[in-house]
Amino acid sequence: MRQLSVFALFAVVILTTSCQNEGKKVEEIKDELPATNPFFAASDLPFQAPAFDKIKNTDFLPAMDAGMKAQLKEIKTIVETPGAATFENTFVPLEKSGQLLMRVRNVFNLLSGANTNPELQAIEEALAPKFAEHNDAIYLNSQLFERVKTVYSSRESLKLDSESKHLVEYYYQRFVLAGANLKETDKLRLRELNGEVASLSAKFTNLLLAAAKSGALVVDNKEALAGLSEAEISAAANEEKTQWTLPLQNTTQQPSLQNLTNRETREKLFTNSWTRASKGDENDTRKIIERIAVIRAEQASILGYENYAAWKLQNQMAKTPKAVQDFLDQLVPATVAKAKVEAADIQALIDKQKGGFELEAWDWNMYAEQVRKERYDLDDTQIKPYFELWNVLENGVFYAANQLYGLTFKERKDLPVYQEDVRVYDVIDKDGSQIGLFYGDYYKRDNKSGGAWMSNIVDQSKLLETQPVIYNVCNFTKPAEGEAALVSFDDVITMFHEFGHALHGFFGDQQYVSLSGTNTPRDFVEFPSQFNENWALYPTILNNYAKHYETGEPMPQTLIDKIKKASTFNQGYALTEVVSAASLDMQWHTISKDVKIDDADVFEKEALKRTHLDLKTVPPRYRSTYFLHIWGNGYAAGYYAYLWTEMLDHDAYAWFEDNGGLTPENGQRFRDMILSRGNTEDFEKLYHDFRGQGPKIEPMLKNRGLID
Repeated sequence: MRQLSVFALFAVVILTTSCQNEGKKVEEIKDELPATNPFFAASDLPFQAPAFDKIKNTDFLPAMDAGMKAQLKEIKTIVETPGAATFENTFVPLEKSGQLLMRVRNVFNLLSGANTNPELQAIEEALAPKFAEHNDAIYLNSQLFERVKTVYSSRESLKLDSESKHLVEYYYQRFVLAGANLKETDKLRLRELNGEVASLSAKFTNLLLAAAKSGALVVDNKEALAGLSEAEISAAANEEKTQWTLPLQNTTQQPSLQNLTNRETREKLFTNSWTRASKGDENDTRKIIERIAVIRAEQASILGYENYAAWKLQNQMAKTPKAVQDFLDQLVPATVAKAKVEAADIQALIDKQKGGFELEAWDWNMYAEQVRKERYDLDDTQIKPYFELWNVLENGVFYAANQLYGLTFKERKDLPVYQEDVRVYDVIDKDGSQIGLFYGDYYKRDNKSGGAWMSNIVDQSKLLETQPVIYNVCNFTKPAEGEAALVSFDDVITMFHEFGHALHGFFGDQQYVSLSGTNTPRDFVEFPSQFNENWALYPTILNNYAKHYETGEPMPQTLIDKIKKASTFNQGYALTEVVSAASLDMQWHTISKDVKIDDADVFEKEALKRTHLDLKTVPPRYRSTYFLHIWGNGYAAGYYAYLWTEMLDHDAYAWFEDNGGLTPENGQRFRDMILSRGNTEDFEKLYHDFRGQGPKIEPMLKNRGLID
C-alpha cells in the first residue's frame, strides 16, 4: 500500500509540494520557529534524512504551525505578484511552497503510523482540522485560482514542455475538484465539512489502533495455543510465562488461525478480530464511519456530483463509478463460484475427520491448509525455514532489483533510526551513483498501525534538487531472542509488493514533486508494486534467496514445484474477500446525500447481500468498522485499485513472458516507460505505449485459477 496520512487526505497542496532543499531562509522563519527545533532547516544528513535522535514529540506542533504560516505567506506572495499570471510566477512558486511544512509532516506521518504514542495521537487529532482549514485556505482562494485558470486557459499557446503543461492541467483539476468554482456560501459549507471529516478520520485512526490493541487475544493456558510452533508460543508469552497474547493485524483473518487446532481458541481470536471496533465501548468506530460517509456524500453534492465516488474518480484511470462496478461485476460470479467449491472441499474434509460441525469463517484457514497439504503435500511449516526475513530482503527483493534494474544496496549503521529494529540502506544505481536511502521496518509492535505500506520521507524533484528517502513498513512477528525471523510465503509476497512501491519512488525522474514517483492515481499506483510480486517465484530470484536458515541448503525443486502448483489454491476465497471489501467501499461512497445511515452493521450486511457477496464463511478482508484504507488512509472509493492494478500487473507480466522474461533490457524498458514516468501523462496512453494494447483481464483470471 502507498500510504496517505490523514494530513495528506486534506492537505492536497501540502502533499504535492516539496519538503526539502529550497527551504525558507533562516531570517524568514527565525521569528516563527526557534533554531533549536530540528525541523528549522533541512537536515544536513545524507539525502536530508531525518535526525531521529534529535526529534522530540514537542517539536512537531510548533514546526507544523510555523510551516502552515510560512506556506500561506508564500501563497500570498504569489497572489500579489504584479502583472499577468504566468507559469513561472504562479506554478513554479506554488511547487516550491510549503517545504518546512512537508519536512515536518513527512516525519510525523512516519512516526504516527509506525511508532506512535499517546502524545503523537493527540497531536494528530488536534492538527487534522487545522490542516483541512489550511488546505481550504489555498484551494478555495479565489485570487489564486484566477491565476491558475488564466494559465490553464492559455496553456496550448505557451510552448510549455509536456511535464509543465501536465502540471498546469493537474493543478487546475485539483482546484476545481476542491471547490474553487463554488459560490462563497457553498465554499463556507464545504470548509465546515472538510474540517469535520478531517477530525473524524484522525479520531478513527487512533480508535482503531486502540481497538486492535485491546482486541488482542490473551490466554492463560498454553494448551489453548496448540498447533502454534514453540517459537511462536515463546514470542507470545509474557515474562512470567503465565499469559500468552496473540495481537491483531488489520485484516479480518489472523495468521494464527491457520495453525491453531483448538477450535474454541480459533473462534475467540476471530471474534476478537471481527468485533474489535464494534463492541459498544470507547473504541467503537461505527458512529464515526456513519458520519464520515454522510459528510462525504454532502461534499460531493455541493460540488455537483451524484456521490463521493463520482467526485473522487474524476482523476483516476477508471474515471467513473460505473467503470469500477462493471469491472467488479466481471469478477464476482466466477470468484464466488470458486469460493463455494473450496468451501465444499473443506467441509468434506471436516466430515471425513468426523468433526461434527459446519464450516465457519474461523475454521477456513486451518482446514484450507490441511486440504492444501493433502492435495499438494505442502504446508507452511515446510516452507518457512527457507524464508528468513533479512535473507529474503537482501538476496531476494534486492537481488531482483539488481537483476532487472542494476541496483545495488549497502546497509549503513551511521544514520539514526526511530526504532532499534529499523535498518537503513544506500540505494546505488548501475552507474555507481546513489539515488536514495531505504528504511526497512518489518516487525509488528502494538504502537504500529496494522498492514504494510510504503511512503517517502523525502520526495524526488529536479526543481528542488532532492532525491528520495523511502521507507517500507510491515507487521511480521518479531522472533524471540536468539531465534530466526522466519516468514511465510505470503509475507515474502508482501515484501516484494512494498518494495515495488519503493522502486516506483526511487525511479521518479520528474521536475515537479507533484508529479513525481508514486504521486499517481490510486488505480495506477498499485500496479508497480503488484507487478514486482511476480519475481518472488521467478527461478533465478527464488534460487538466490530460498535457503534453509540453518543449513544454507537451497529449497528443493520438489518443494518449489509444490508451491507453484498450489499457487491457484484457495484463490476463490482470497479474491472474494478482496472483492467484498472493494464492493463495500464503493457502496459506502455511492450513497446520495439524502441517505440516512442509522446502523453501520445493517448497511454492511445489506451491501454484501446486494452484490451477492454475503458468504458467511468468506468475510470481507476488512470489515467496515476497521477498514483503515477508506476511513483513514486515502483509499475512499479507491480500494478497487488493488484489483484494477492486478489486471495491469498480470497483463504486463504476460508481456515479459512473451519477450524473454527477467532481463536487464526488459527491466530498463519497464523503468523507462512505467516506473520513471510518475504522473506526467494520461495513464491509459502510458500503459498502451508500454504494452502495445490496452490491458486485458484474462491474464489475471488465469493467474487466479478462475479460467484455464
